Amino acid sequence: MDKDTRNAIERATQRIRRLLQEDFAEQLDAVFDVRQDGRIADEGGQHLTGRQLILRDRIVAAIEHKRRAGMKQADAVRDYVRDAAFTNLNRFAALKMLEPRGLVSQCISRGENSIGFTEFCGLAPALKTADGAGYRFYIESIFDELSTEVKVLFDRRDPASVLWPKKATFDEILEILNGAELKDVWEEDETIGWIYQFFNSGEERRQMRDESAAPRNSRELAIRNQFFTPSYVVQFLTDNTLGHIWHKMRDGSTGLAEKCQYMVKASGDSAEPSGLAKKDPRDLRILDPACGSGHFLLYCFALLLLIYEEAWNDETPPASSVTGSTLRQDYATIDDLKKAAPGLILRHNLHGVDIDPRCAQIAQLALWMRAQRVYMDNKVARGERPIIRRANIVIAEPMPGDPKLVEDFSSSLRPAMIGGLFSEIVSEMRLAGEMGSLLPIERTLAKSINGARTAFNEEQSRKEAFLPGFAPVKSQREFDLSDISNSAFFEKVEENIFSALKAFVSDAVNGKGTRRRLFADDAEQGLAFVELFGRKFDVVLMNPPFGDGSLLAKQEFEKLYPRTKNDVYAAFVERGVEILHEGGMLGAITSRTGFFLSSFRSWREDVLLKKAPPVVFADLGAGVLDSAMVETAAYCLEVQS
Repeated sequence: MDKDTRNAIERATQRIRRLLQEDFAEQLDAVFDVRQDGRIADEGGQHLTGRQLILRDRIVAAIEHKRRAGMKQADAVRDYVRDAAFTNLNRFAALKMLEPRGLVSQCISRGENSIGFTEFCGLAPALKTADGAGYRFYIESIFDELSTEVKVLFDRRDPASVLWPKKATFDEILEILNGAELKDVWEEDETIGWIYQFFNSGEERRQMRDESAAPRNSRELAIRNQFFTPSYVVQFLTDNTLGHIWHKMRDGSTGLAEKCQYMVKASGDSAEPSGLAKKDPRDLRILDPACGSGHFLLYCFALLLLIYEEAWNDETPPASSVTGSTLRQDYATIDDLKKAAPGLILRHNLHGVDIDPRCAQIAQLALWMRAQRVYMDNKVARGERPIIRRANIVIAEPMPGDPKLVEDFSSSLRPAMIGGLFSEIVSEMRLAGEMGSLLPIERTLAKSINGARTAFNEEQSRKEAFLPGFAPVKSQREFDLSDISNSAFFEKVEENIFSALKAFVSDAVNGKGTRRRLFADDAEQGLAFVELFGRKFDVVLMNPPFGDGSLLAKQEFEKLYPRTKNDVYAAFVERGVEILHEGGMLGAITSRTGFFLSSFRSWREDVLLKKAPPVVFADLGAGVLDSAMVETAAYCLEVQS
């Protein structure tokens, strides 16, 4: 995508952001009695309808949730407005992208004259209203349909969905989205990533840096480091990690040798056995620990499609640890495999983490659209496509900040030691928003998980000592966790807690539903974070933050990463090497300073040379990362056996 096109996206994104934020701030003040300075009336005014009072409760609960996470009241209100603006922008832009892909009827491109709305009104003519209420109802019905698969963006239960732009604002937004200078961008997969990049302006970043040398919180850390990775860098790093590993597993006999244009192959690679054991593709785990809009994961998706087909055609394939069977045993024909492959890739292979909650919206949408494009290319009809309900994109953030809710929920868990473990996870996740993937949660919780498993087994042994007919009856939330590993134990614990969270939310009464649902959403993200880092990866790919870490986590960061504390990117590389299997590979684009400054000597000697020496290195220099004043290098490391 050329510079002029990117500039057009940036102008449109910034204009729409201003329109939405001004509109929503005014609505909060004039309608819901929520002021931008943080003042919130104890109760809604008499001018509010019954429905508006319910919506106000959801808004206030969301703001209070942010405040309990550590924000000042005024900051929490402003952040809520940003969330609502970003979510609305992403939804409208997503519909523009889904139209040319045939995933929705024309609904945005001609506003209320769009083909889809015209047909909709043919069934219910009364929806064609002057105030636009009928058109809103139609658009929200599309959101509801899409939320069955892309819940994180289109779920209207999200408090960020409460506000809707006034008709004049919405009409202006549609005019911008449908403008001539953007007409060619909506078929490009990377457009939604550029919208994410440009939502926060360069002026905002510069102001943050002027006010503080180091990021003051997780939001500043995220915004300062939003730099879109060029496609050629993504391909270079992925070709020489995921591509290289599969090339070795196949002893060079793979179509990736041609598809991966940037793969560096040593002389004789294709002729000599590599010694790297084959894996079923479902057992290949790939992580981007600072995933942003998911650029690395999208390219991995393309390579994995070929990897799955080659594995299905293999005459001597290994069985999967997931199913215990080979691909051909699980999928009788290649067409069966092609139909299942997009879902398999999103379920088993691709994982992403970011500290910015907005990334979950963008990355999951991008991956879902990529899967739908594959179905379209393979001529799988819309009604025959397997439903893809989620991608493995995890938000690294503190878990619920309301001590009373944590106590109430923990005490409801059975067996009792699971409640204790949940409380400890909440405590350990307190700096997740500041440290993201750098938080070594699997280290800090290893003893606790093992202790809970041991305690459970001992409890089971005591119960089995009762005479037949006298043993206590198990409740529905108790389950058999004996004779399994810590990671398998935690999966069972996670299932148990997820089930309990659903009951906890559904049991809410007297307006507590929003508070409990926000609690449950954060808890699910925290548990997913713990589960994610409970296992090793084959490939880690990243464009990590660089410079200083967040001031709020400075002490903990320096304690955990004494060898790499001088720059966040060096710590990300150290962490990436730590979570890889032997023989696993890491690809990164970072500042080039680590390869020659004396302050990075320990990083070079103790992390790179001893644990994961570089196998490919490209000195890229300046001007690679859009607007970032940094000279970069792209390199791939291989963990020593």
